[in-house]
Amino acid sequence: MKRLAAIAAVAALAAVTACGTTETAGTAGAGGVYTTIDGAKQIDATAPINPFNPQGSTFVGYDAMSLAWPKNSLTDPNQFYPGIARSWTATPDQGEVVVHLQPQARWSDGKPVTSEDIRTSIGLAYTQGGSAYTVNAGAAGAAADITIVDAKTVKVTQGANRSNVFLRNVLSTVVVPAHVYGKLLPADFWTTLQAARGTGPAADKAKAAITGLSQKVITFAPPEDVSAGPFVLERVNPGAALLKKNPYFYDAARIAPDKVKVLNYTGNEQIWNYLVTGTLDSAPFTAVPAAVMRKIKQTPGNAIRKGYSPVAASMAFNQARKPYDNVHVRRALAYLVDRAQVTKIASPEAGTPSLTTTGIHGDSAKAWLGDRLAALDPYKVDPAKADAELKAAGMVKKGGVWAMPDGSPWKVEVHVPASFSDWVAAAKSITSQLNDHGIEASVTTSADYILYLDELASGKFDIGFWLMALGPSPYNIYQRLYGSANGWSLLAGRLTHSPPGKDGNWMGGPETIGGVNPGELTNRLNLAAPDEQKRIVATLATLTNQQLPVIQIYDYVNTQFINTDRYTGWPPAGSEALRLPAGVWMQLGMIKKK
Repeated sequence: MKRLAAIAAVAALAAVTACGTTETAGTAGAGGVYTTIDGAKQIDATAPINPFNPQGSTFVGYDAMSLAWPKNSLTDPNQFYPGIARSWTATPDQGEVVVHLQPQARWSDGKPVTSEDIRTSIGLAYTQGGSAYTVNAGAAGAAADITIVDAKTVKVTQGANRSNVFLRNVLSTVVVPAHVYGKLLPADFWTTLQAARGTGPAADKAKAAITGLSQKVITFAPPEDVSAGPFVLERVNPGAALLKKNPYFYDAARIAPDKVKVLNYTGNEQIWNYLVTGTLDSAPFTAVPAAVMRKIKQTPGNAIRKGYSPVAASMAFNQARKPYDNVHVRRALAYLVDRAQVTKIASPEAGTPSLTTTGIHGDSAKAWLGDRLAALDPYKVDPAKADAELKAAGMVKKGGVWAMPDGSPWKVEVHVPASFSDWVAAAKSITSQLNDHGIEASVTTSADYILYLDELASGKFDIGFWLMALGPSPYNIYQRLYGSANGWSLLAGRLTHSPPGKDGNWMGGPETIGGVNPGELTNRLNLAAPDEQKRIVATLATLTNQQLPVIQIYDYVNTQFINTDRYTGWPPAGSEALRLPAGVWMQLGMIKKK
């Protein structure tokens, strides 16, 4: 799922002509120009040609490459398609990963891709921190050593505090050429990195030296794009980026288009206009009103491909605020929210009503829980059960309106970012349903998503919308509910819990519930074998279903737009590849000139 902020309406003509390039399929050669957008970012023509820069003028799957591409399995985060890595092996505990590079891989300047490129790329990743490449002593899943076995083979060893997604994190490594980026790493970098893995003043100094390189790496501006991907950047301006086919790509015969044009956008409306006019060959989904969706579907050649998206939208509670500290109140609200109606209004094309609240996307829940899923409370709309729960919480009804136990007004405020049109629509539907049941409810919006997250983290809201179920890793799924937002933090291999209102704990749930510490169980998911993972997931799903730190509203569907007029060979509906950029589809041999 892609979240693209709505900003301002743009005229259709301006939207289509804003690209600022003149190439057409007729001037690009037999393969034509493949036109798309990058749903992850808007184009900044001043940004460097650098994949480590968040706004960098590189495009994942086209000129920016990783060792491998995730298959997006329902339950196994370590399944990947080949990228720069042709193949890989891992020991059963993922203590050692050996990566074999594509034997024919070369950079767009003709130089071969070698193990030194991978080692340099990993060194640069350490300056950014996180994932497998962190200098925090004892961090779970941290790499301990990087060894060049030969020119096309690299071995990466995991530290003592193991993580079962180490392979995933290694294969996700962004690869850049050592002969361009290597100068960013000091001559003593690897010695400094070794020192940083210790403890004490010397280690702290070494860590500071490593992380101190971060800005230097982010701002580095190569004079030209040197790509190992199927395309290389030809030019970029504020309206569009144009990429041309890389003749040195290791599997160039599979790549049908001669060029790729990535159009810029300033908001959802511009993307709608691109789609309505049939300009795009493919685009990730963005929130679209029903009337606009009808126009998009009416455009000749336009079609939709739907697949799995491990994300769900939920209504999350701040349990440090009354009456949401009372589970009966949370259950009452769950019995009053018609999830099907909310989904129909808010996200009819890109969502399905959640089966219930488990913390897991519905498709994944079936795979993880099996028959246990049917035993959970589905929280079907039931006003009588809602009334019973409110009475159990001590709430009182006066003149047809529910009030706090002491008789004071109870006013439900649901907060959402104004730029997320589906969330705004969902919140309005929910508050309308609550008002119909005698609960005074309203929607409050924050100006933008960044402000919204800041306000949410500071504990300003009683109820806010929250993305959850971020699979396929079960650890990542439950981190959204029982991680830092709910008080649990892992630092240097040690799990701690902060009280509500401290260290970003805005959910404010109890540290233990019925003798179960959900934060500890979630942390164990990062280390557990598959059978134990299933047992832990079952426990956490049941606990989540009973305690309702959130009400899971709708599970997202990965809805992609394509146009069949110019190209064919699209990923079929339900394909695991749909969550990957079209440049990866091309690498997999899926896109052909029509």
